[in-house]
Amino acid sequence: MEDNPDDVELMAIALEQADPRREYRLHRVDEAGAFVAALDEGGFDAILCDFNLPRFSPYAALQILMTRDCGTPLVVVTRAIGEEAAVHVLRCGAKDYVTKDKLGTLPQVIERVMTERERVREQERLTNELQDAYRRLKKLSARLVVAQERERSLISRELHDELGQTLTGMVIHLHAADRAPGESEAGRHRETAMEMAQTAVKQVRTLSFSLRPAQLDLLGLVTATQSAAHRITDAAGIACRFSSRGTEPKSLGETASVALRLAQEALNNVVRHSHAATVHVRLRFLPQERIGLLVVDDGVGFDKRDLLGGAPSERNVGLYGMIERTELAGGRLHIRTRPGRGVAIRAVL
Repeated sequence: MEDNPDDVELMAIALEQADPRREYRLHRVDEAGAFVAALDEGGFDAILCDFNLPRFSPYAALQILMTRDCGTPLVVVTRAIGEEAAVHVLRCGAKDYVTKDKLGTLPQVIERVMTERERVREQERLTNELQDAYRRLKKLSARLVVAQERERSLISRELHDELGQTLTGMVIHLHAADRAPGESEAGRHRETAMEMAQTAVKQVRTLSFSLRPAQLDLLGLVTATQSAAHRITDAAGIACRFSSRGTEPKSLGETASVALRLAQEALNNVVRHSHAATVHVRLRFLPQERIGLLVVDDGVGFDKRDLLGGAPSERNVGLYGMIERTELAGGRLHIRTRPGRGVAIRAVL
């Protein structure tokens, strides 16, 4: 914003002499309409504004920038300005000021205000990410309560409908054996009760495995994951290549069961949706008791933005469940895929 073309040329010379390797492009305007038109074009990194313009002022420029929510920094460049005026224009939003008899300092001033602008942008980005994480945490907490109630309801139904009825039948046959008139009939009731007891044991084992697989504690994470991987893929005719790196700790934490569940869910997705011929599963034991899991298939892939761009639904509930399970364990899950290029799922717990 300058009404004197000669002063603009002096600014250009000062900038070029300060750093010949950097290219400065100056666009001069001297009234409000041209200023707004220049802002509409965009692409400007800084605004240099003369303090004493016949048809414009830094205050008017700052007002326009504020109205448009434009963060381009404005630096006042003028021949003379009093201390009170300088303080006032800075309070109104100008980032700095330079007198025209000291244009040699202009490059440093521009560099400083642009660095400050990047710092503010980074701070805004981090603030937005923090707010997004907080909103995601609130949604995650709400879904966690729902998931817990759903799992409790499932366990309750399994206990009532399966195990409860089996045990009730056992009690009925044992009472019938006590009341039987002959030993032969009593023996048949006891034999039926024994068969039902064996069924109850199987039901308990199945329910226990669904809560925490026994192989995890007995054989370790590597063996349990490898066994689960081959059990899932062999039935579907998919070649599975399993590998592990690092030393598995003797004592496994809670994240081990999460890693196993993630591997099972990822492999089930491969079987159901990928049409893959081969899947690679890799476990890594990292420092500070972290666990890395990588599942890669050569299937049809999918459009990640389309599938995960909206709210959880029947189409993506499995993937959202994996993401939530990972975040609840304090980890991060990354999905890389493109249509026709397979899927790579990487989790660090």
